[in-house]
Amino acid sequence: MTCPEDTEYFGVELRLGAYLPLFPPAGLADLNDAVLPTPSGDRILLDNRDWEMPTEQNVDVFVDRLVRAGLLFFDSLAEEIRHGERPRAMSERTAQLRFRRAVGISRRKLVSIEQARHAARLLAAGEPIADVVAGGGYYDQPQFARAMRWATGHTPGELRSGRPVLAF
Repeated sequence: MTCPEDTEYFGVELRLGAYLPLFPPAGLADLNDAVLPTPSGDRILLDNRDWEMPTEQNVDVFVDRLVRAGLLFFDSLAEEIRHGERPRAMSERTAQLRFRRAVGISRRKLVSIEQARHAARLLAAGEPIADVVAGGGYYDQPQFARAMRWATGHTPGELRSGRPVLAF
């Protein structure tokens, strides 16, 4: 993803299982972002309400306000399901659907993304590609290259080059 030079973006990484029902997580997967309208430089529109634009200094207050307004939900079972545990009296299928509703992707896909992010951090730190492949549980370098391109949008060489990337 590239950003125009004169544009500033601000994001908040929420805990696994936290989501805004106005923007179902499944709709935000695969590089589909929600960009909120900004009627003025320091205000945003969310749920047809005018909110102060959060900053790094007050983002926790902003998140608390979203919770109090009923706009931010948290599914406490998402973390449990993520680790392969199924809550009592819940079928496997129900657990899968609940996880997907709260997170936006399947548990298996999340694990693949986390694996690729870890590998990307190792590459950015200068680890040799062959070592990351062997230690990361990948079958071979072509599979690793496909996985990295899919999860981060960058090849292993690009990640290892030291050039800045938006996120991974």
